[in-house]
Amino acid sequence: MACRTQSQSVQSLMVNLPLDNSARPALDQANFPSLEKALKHFFGYDQFRLSQRQVIEDTLQNRDSLVIMPTGGGKSLCYQLPALLKIGVTLVVSPLIALMQDQVEALRDNGIAATFLNSSLSLSELRQREAALLQGQIKLLYVAPERLLSEAFLPLLQQLSQTIGVAAFAIDEAHCVSDWGHDFRPEYRQLRFLRQQYPTVPMLALTATATERVREDIVEQLQLRDPALHVTSFNRQNLYYEVQPKGRQAYAQLLPLIQQQEGTGIIYCLSRRRVDETALRLQQDGIAALPYHAGLSDTTRQENQSRFIRDDVRIMVATVAFGMGINKPDVRFVIHYDLPRSLENYYQESGRAGRDGEAARCTIFLGYGDIATVEYLIDRKPDPREQRIAKQQLRQMIAYAESSVCRRQIQLGYFGEDFAGLCQNCDNCCLPPPIEDWTVEAQKFLSCVARCRERFGMTHIIDVLRGSRKKRLLELKHDQLSTYGIGKDRALDEWRLLGRSLLHQRLVDETTDGYSVLKLNAASWQILRGQLAVQVAITQKLESASAADSSTERDRPPAEVASLLSQLKDLRKRLADEQSVPPYVVFAESSLRQMAQQRPQTLDAFAQISGVGNRKLDQYGKVFTAAIAQFCQEYDLSSDLQPSTAVTQSLTTTHLTTLQFYQQGLTPAEIAVERGLRLSTISDHLARLIEAGQPIELDRLVSSERQQVIQQAIANIGDTPLRELREHLGNTYDYSEIRLVKAAWRKLSQQTTAIAENA
Repeated sequence: MACRTQSQSVQSLMVNLPLDNSARPALDQANFPSLEKALKHFFGYDQFRLSQRQVIEDTLQNRDSLVIMPTGGGKSLCYQLPALLKIGVTLVVSPLIALMQDQVEALRDNGIAATFLNSSLSLSELRQREAALLQGQIKLLYVAPERLLSEAFLPLLQQLSQTIGVAAFAIDEAHCVSDWGHDFRPEYRQLRFLRQQYPTVPMLALTATATERVREDIVEQLQLRDPALHVTSFNRQNLYYEVQPKGRQAYAQLLPLIQQQEGTGIIYCLSRRRVDETALRLQQDGIAALPYHAGLSDTTRQENQSRFIRDDVRIMVATVAFGMGINKPDVRFVIHYDLPRSLENYYQESGRAGRDGEAARCTIFLGYGDIATVEYLIDRKPDPREQRIAKQQLRQMIAYAESSVCRRQIQLGYFGEDFAGLCQNCDNCCLPPPIEDWTVEAQKFLSCVARCRERFGMTHIIDVLRGSRKKRLLELKHDQLSTYGIGKDRALDEWRLLGRSLLHQRLVDETTDGYSVLKLNAASWQILRGQLAVQVAITQKLESASAADSSTERDRPPAEVASLLSQLKDLRKRLADEQSVPPYVVFAESSLRQMAQQRPQTLDAFAQISGVGNRKLDQYGKVFTAAIAQFCQEYDLSSDLQPSTAVTQSLTTTHLTTLQFYQQGLTPAEIAVERGLRLSTISDHLARLIEAGQPIELDRLVSSERQQVIQQAIANIGDTPLRELREHLGNTYDYSEIRLVKAAWRKLSQQTTAIAENA
């Protein structure tokens, strides 16, 4: 079924090409024997990311889907590629003008016929685009929900359905449908009319953040029919999370933090006044920063946003009004100068860092004065139910900031995802507090929850444990419970610490209806029976987490790679300015880095770079290869390095230092301790050394039996990302050993290929 749909769709694409004839690819059915061929042709990528292929296959089979993927996980491709392989136009509902303009610019730069209809267009521009739609010259149409629901647009949609055909509806930022989501928009509720009016058109709902309750609400509100549910991990492994205490001289903390960071960043503040003050002080200190908030004129906001996206300024200081529609992939840090309102908000806002998959840093400044500000904003909500939910979400946010538990464990647990062990990429893992066994205290706490019949929240349970004489407690006769007063030996803050730790470790549950009632789960009963121990990080550590990087050494590329990368960035910026598009529309930074490492000087070699599709090869191939050739000539460097050679060239002093310790007989764990680095960093060093052909004995690092299993997995599913291999292998295999075996497998494959070519 999927193959037949795909073949028919390729033929339809031949009559639905971009208006720009120079971008018209020469297509026939043989061009796309697989989805991977289409992916490379249009977008320049060789492989799909996790779950993308399955979503695309479901869409090609006209099945409804609910897609939950983290920011930067590749949600857009899930509807963009099928749109090119199906008859008709795909209509994308997008909440913000900036978001749809960003995506359309990127698509058109890839030679894909996409457009948007919104209030930024003149009447003549609207009519032009409507005519192009009705002539079948557009494959992707972006509209806001308000326009989609307008009386002026509905007749156009009906015409499209009857003449060109509507291939699919894609509802982006679908969490806006639910009033349990962090950014509810009433207009999204009305999108159910799409199902009522066009019952046979498949619908995709996509978002980066949705709890179980929000997912159920999305399915119900949009009336999705037996939807395929695609939920990838919420874990953004490339993001480092930290919380710092906010002192009286908060700006004195902020300034050096920004000065120490590389690349662009976003600073979030709660108030417009704080935004303006912070942006001005940064400007006075020589940092290119601009403000963004609802108090500025539309023109000023648009101009400031445009300058940030195009790398004309380095820092955007903003309220939470900024960011949802920003598609900038290379934000290297996000700082919350004030406390976020909820964990869901924080996940979404911090997730604007590192969308390109490169390392990025997310920092919260915790100041208890900010809590009163958030509570004031909550009290202004007119609906008591909304107030109750918002206050519960604020309590969860405070608990996260104060916690000594792995920050990823808390975040992922909020979305219902289990995370075992330590992430080794947050302040609590890199600067761990002391751990104590609090099993007895946990048994007292959980026993009290049971005695109170699982009908009360943490504050009441602690009051019972500590023997409080509160009127409400006495009225309930909870002073007669066997657990009354058995926790007098512990301070209030200690019981709160235990309660938060039990919640974060999912050893007890809490209702999410705004009342925060504690409920026992299977793990709770195991603790009560003495079958499970409870370990608690006892220090509420909010000391200077800025020292986290003191033991983390950043790998720096060789001087010639860094120099060429800088020149390629300048070239990208010039080309982007000429076309009035953001630099990342031309090429992602990861593509530039690969160019700097491999130095391709022919179009054939340039086409092998990730992110170089047919359109970009035609549009930019000659100018980039010419720049690389000139650089190589000036510095007397070799060119067109093979990937394995590029790995060797990219070895740095830190890799060679790890090699020296390894040659002295130290284990990876001992090297990590000796160098003050994370074990995962040392494993990455060793993998790079293996690929570079350095004398690393894999048997010293991974047992031969486990090597064989991992090698078989690679043979079965291919050289896929580590996460996919681990899902295939199961949780008994860790990322480090998979990475090492994969490196050895790649090296062997390269050697085999070289022998075959020379034979």
